[in-house]
Order: sequence, then structure tokens, then C-alpha cells
Amino acid sequence: MRKSLFLYLFIIAVLMNVFTYKYFTSKENSELKSAPENSNSVNTKSLSDSITHLNDKLYDANIFSLENNDRAQNYLIETSNVNNIQGFAEKVKQALLSYNDSPDGNKYTDQVKMGDQKFIINTMKLLNHRWIIANYSNGQLWGEVLLKYFIDDKGGVSFEVMNSYLYPASLN
Repeated sequence: MRKSLFLYLFIIAVLMNVFTYKYFTSKENSELKSAPENSNSVNTKSLSDSITHLNDKLYDANIFSLENNDRAQNYLIETSNVNNIQGFAEKVKQALLSYNDSPDGNKYTDQVKMGDQKFIINTMKLLNHRWIIANYSNGQLWGEVLLKYFIDDKGGVSFEVMNSYLYPASLN
């Protein structure tokens, strides 16, 4: 009788394992079927839309840049014999930033040195073949400047301040 009892308990344990396995696999399959079949394509579509939206915003932000202005590039190629626009832009930026080393600060910020702090140009953007916009600071005050730049026959770069604005200290 004892052998029969163990046999029955063994058969019941095996059947419980089989039914448990069957239950959980059918539950997993039903969850997969109930989930949207195109969940990956929905995510891909929303990501694609987000990327397109960001690209549009980037394009709008770079409307006024030498790199995206074909007319300004053609003008530089024809009049200044520029072959590499990126190299040219870097040359102009370095020429302007070289004035930051002056003990009185960058003279193209249109600001005089205040105390020990000199005004230097932090960042700039070439808008086209003639204009640059830049921001400057002395660590406490911040401002922006609009510059004209010129290329001479020898390839030298000169600058002229068109307008400058120094923000009041209370706005910083």
C-alpha cells in the first residue's frame, strides 16, 4: 500500500508540473498576442518623427550661417579664391580670437577693460561672407557684438564693429 501511495503522489506531482507549465506558457502567449503587434513600428515611427522634427529645428537655427548660405559661399569662391569654406571659417574665427590675448582684452568687443577683468570673445558664428555675431564677457558682465569682416588680397582678415550691446549687471 505504501508503494501505491508514493506512485499516486508522484503521478499527481508530475501532473501538477505539466499543468503549471501549460498555464504559464499559454499566459505568456496570450500576453504577446494582446500586445500591439506593431509596437516596434510605432516606436520607430515616433522616433523617426522626433528626428525629423529635430532636423527641422536645426535647419531653422542654422539658416543664418556661412555653411548653409550658398550665395555667400559662391561670393567667397569668386572674389577671394576660397576653396574650403570650413577651413576659411576656422581661419576667420582664429583671427578674431587671437585678439583675446591682448592685455586690454579683445578690442572688437567694443568695451574697455573694467578693473582687472578684460572682455574677451567666447563664441561666435559666421552669418555670411560679411558678418559675424559673437558673445563676450569679462566673467561678470556679458554682451554681444555684430562685426563686419573683410578679406584683403593677401588673405588677411580685418574686422569692424557694427554694433555692440553690454547687458546690465542686474540681468546677469
